[in-house]
Amino acid sequence: MADLASVSVLLIDANAGMRAQLRNMLGGFGIERIEQASSAAAALRRLREARFDIVLCEFNLGEGQDGQHLLEDLRSNEIIPLTTLFIMVTAERNYERVVSTAELAPNDYVLKPLASHVLRYRLERALDKREVFMPAYRRIEMGDPIGAVELLQQAERDHPRYATDLLRLQAELHLSIGELDQAEAAYRQALQRKALPWAELGLARIAVLRKHYTDAEERLTGLIAEHDDYIDAYDLLARCREQAGRPAEACDALLAATKRSPHRLARLRHLGEIALETGDFGRAEEALAEVVRKGKVSNFADPEDHVRLLQAQLGQGQTESARATLSDLARSMAGQPKAPICVALARALYHGATGAPDKARAALHEAVATGADSSQLSIGMKQELVRACFDNELDAEGSELVLDILRNTADEHTLNATRAALRARGRELLAEQLEERTREEVRNLVARGAAKAKAGDFDGAVSEMMHAVRQMPGNPHVLFNAALALLRHVEHRGWNERFARQAGTLIARARRYDPLSPRLAAISAFMHSLFQKYAVQPNDNAEGSRKTA
Repeated sequence: MADLASVSVLLIDANAGMRAQLRNMLGGFGIERIEQASSAAAALRRLREARFDIVLCEFNLGEGQDGQHLLEDLRSNEIIPLTTLFIMVTAERNYERVVSTAELAPNDYVLKPLASHVLRYRLERALDKREVFMPAYRRIEMGDPIGAVELLQQAERDHPRYATDLLRLQAELHLSIGELDQAEAAYRQALQRKALPWAELGLARIAVLRKHYTDAEERLTGLIAEHDDYIDAYDLLARCREQAGRPAEACDALLAATKRSPHRLARLRHLGEIALETGDFGRAEEALAEVVRKGKVSNFADPEDHVRLLQAQLGQGQTESARATLSDLARSMAGQPKAPICVALARALYHGATGAPDKARAALHEAVATGADSSQLSIGMKQELVRACFDNELDAEGSELVLDILRNTADEHTLNATRAALRARGRELLAEQLEERTREEVRNLVARGAAKAKAGDFDGAVSEMMHAVRQMPGNPHVLFNAALALLRHVEHRGWNERFARQAGTLIARARRYDPLSPRLAAISAFMHSLFQKYAVQPNDNAEGSRKTA
């Protein structure tokens, strides 16, 4: 049974009386380390500063914020670790909102009014289960997914009642290092035990990764037919259709999801983006206006949402609404690093649509030519900036932006979209020249690091490749080779915890950009072998440390 006296809890509730009631209840369980937050913003600040065993969060946080928004922010921005349990407390019985919360997978959620014995039972149950997973969680956090899988397999033998959940994490870890066959085997093993929607979803995800879109769609439509409130299936169906070149049907899937679960910002944003792509400006405006509205009570508001909303309004000829959106962008997003470049782009789009090309060009030139920061823009927004530059005769600036995209991307969809943007503007030859220039740059950067390593200069190899990372921070080929340089240094010069952590970070970044890279499994295995060679174990802070005699 879990030792509640050793547990730390963050209580999040806008109601001071409810916080006091919950604090007293937890104190009665023997829990002493209890902190409180009265808002999502206060909770985010505290969670950035310290780790907690449990986050006990009221659904309705007031001021337009709720527990679902907070959970989305925490998970998507990796603010809370796997070891932190998130438990939702709510009196909310509205179907849409409860589904919206449950799909983001809190460790548990309980309805008020809470009985003391029920809360205690839920906490102890969640902590007991966490204890089984804890060794694997610590391996994951130190950058050793293969070691984590080995521990999960042992836990499966020792704790058969958690077998399906243990299999699920094994499958996800195999997917994270590109081992699709092993992930598929784990999902199928889970399905042999009983019907599990998440395992069916996992098999569909693998089919999408393999570009077996017909198989994936058949599995997903069957899953939705049996479980029409399983929202993640709609999201994956939308991605499947989008990648298969059917954006309008992808939009339909997202619309069906938002009708069942209308509060998730990432989905609303995706719906708005695809609707823009298909020319459905009315639907795009509806979705993006909601994203902008919700974003104002989030600590992760994105200026790009205003730009997309403005595009949707201009697409319908709503110049007054677009002007209001532009003013709101400049006012409400001030202080964000990418706000100046987004404001400049929005002004250029607005002036271009209202017949003021000189003003459009001046707005872009002021931002791009004077060095406004575009590094934090999404690839999609960089492509919009490329189009605007070439449309406004800023060819040199547009070419530099294309180079930035090519240096920091690997997926075929982005490359094709960038080529298409240049081709539509009569610059197909320029696209080919810029692609070849980028390939040559990457070859030269990697070759310099490899030459240093071959000569035994492992310090020099690390220096060269980390310089390459600073030049191309989103290029998977560069990221993999930089991680390899760090690990070769560890292999030949001895354990270096800082280098190991840096390598893990680079591998994680490369994984996000190129999840199907055949190098993922190999470099993960190499890192695992180094953990074994130097007998590195996770410490209490989930970071690697060498065993000492």
